Amino acid sequence: MPPLHELSLQEAAIRLRSGEISSVELTTAMLARIDTVDGDVHAFLAITPETALEQAQAADAQLAAECADPGSTPSTPLTGIPLAIKDVLCVADIPATAGSRILEGFTPPYDATVTAHLRAASAVILGKTNTDEFAMGSSTENSGFGPTYNPWDLERVPGGSSGGSAAAVAAHMACAALGTDTGGSVRQPGAFCGVVGLKPTYGRVSRYGLIAFASSLDQIGTLTNTVTDAALLLKAIAGHDPKDSTSVSTSVPDYAAPLEKGATIKGVRVGVPDEYFSAGMQPEVECAVKDAIAELETLGASVQPVSLPHTEYALPTYYLLAPAEASANLARFDGVRYGLRSQVDSLGEQYFQTRAAGFGPEVKRRIMLGTYVLSAGYYDAYYLRAQKVRTLIKRDFDAAFEEVDVLACPVTPTTAFRINEKTDDPLTMYLTDVFTLPANLAGIPGLSLPCGFDQHGLSIGLQLLGPAFGEAQLLQVAFAYEQATEWSTQKPPL
Repeated sequence: MPPLHELSLQEAAIRLRSGEISSVELTTAMLARIDTVDGDVHAFLAITPETALEQAQAADAQLAAECADPGSTPSTPLTGIPLAIKDVLCVADIPATAGSRILEGFTPPYDATVTAHLRAASAVILGKTNTDEFAMGSSTENSGFGPTYNPWDLERVPGGSSGGSAAAVAAHMACAALGTDTGGSVRQPGAFCGVVGLKPTYGRVSRYGLIAFASSLDQIGTLTNTVTDAALLLKAIAGHDPKDSTSVSTSVPDYAAPLEKGATIKGVRVGVPDEYFSAGMQPEVECAVKDAIAELETLGASVQPVSLPHTEYALPTYYLLAPAEASANLARFDGVRYGLRSQVDSLGEQYFQTRAAGFGPEVKRRIMLGTYVLSAGYYDAYYLRAQKVRTLIKRDFDAAFEEVDVLACPVTPTTAFRINEKTDDPLTMYLTDVFTLPANLAGIPGLSLPCGFDQHGLSIGLQLLGPAFGEAQLLQVAFAYEQATEWSTQKPPL
């Protein structure tokens, strides 16, 4: 058996139920792994060993009771599994900073719905992971508490904004983790860190308890070592929630059930969008992704080109809409009720000083941009027009999915770049999300999984996109590819 900290979620669940290992043993191994490597990676902002071990003991008691009395409270695939949670999600009695100094010292009194689901499933919460401030970034360099480093190369970024969660899973400091994806923030770090990143359909997972960046784009997703792990974790957190008005009331399938060795994807129609293979892409990325698409064809899928003609407008559309929503959402952080508060004489000065001291440069940049496009005289020219273009982008996907079942394309134009390589050039940084953010504008699900490595040993990701609530199909295609290749079995040299 591999070291306990290297067990996948599924493997750990099997061994816990068989009594081969205990949750306390597994959690202790994860905490020891964090103690050993997180000083180099800096994936965590808060670690909760006492609480985690208490939860592990409760999980062991539940498993023992189930073994002695099959009629007792049944366990779940997550019972006793140590997980990490991105620090934009509220966990009662654990600090939530959203990677920002303006929320330093804030401890939520309640759980996000996804956190409540994890507690109900008897999972173990190890702590909170690092993130770009308010999830605004593509590298986790914008965190107010320092960057996270890529486990494959500690001089490079892990991607963002869920870089802490991706790095924690890649470095085997957690069996799996939750992240959020507003423009690629689960899929891009998944690709950079060599793990599976899944962004569900908008409305599939409740956003209640998520510290919002852009409310019409944000979606909570998963970061795991395998496709089956992603299916198990998605099943646990998905579902309708009356606390979230955008949550959709549709049944949640058993995503993991069809994922069995030998399962075929024969007859699945895979579309390859021409617009996602653009000039300037790293040649190794293009080659690896095209090889992966050829492998899907070998596995029985039919492959055909498709066109998404409005793709070129997705980047400017996103960077008008997302900052506009951020400007509105972040107006609530003023130092009055919680978080940082500058001690000054007047209320107006308190607002000014608190926000000046608490927000980092990237957040300030996006607030100013968003406030500008919402201002009188510019709303129609920018924000309203961007909403119309968003509709055209969604229609492109709708038309494509009338011809194919799944789209296959790159996650990012390049592999992970060096720390500080793009921090002085925001536009270049924004371009790293050019292949991921259209899915957020359209509200469709997307998944990234490893499909190769470049000459520096850095992971390359294959992106699969599906129609709304088509997660089951994405997972089946990804699982077939994962089983036919060995990319997901590689481990970083920590």
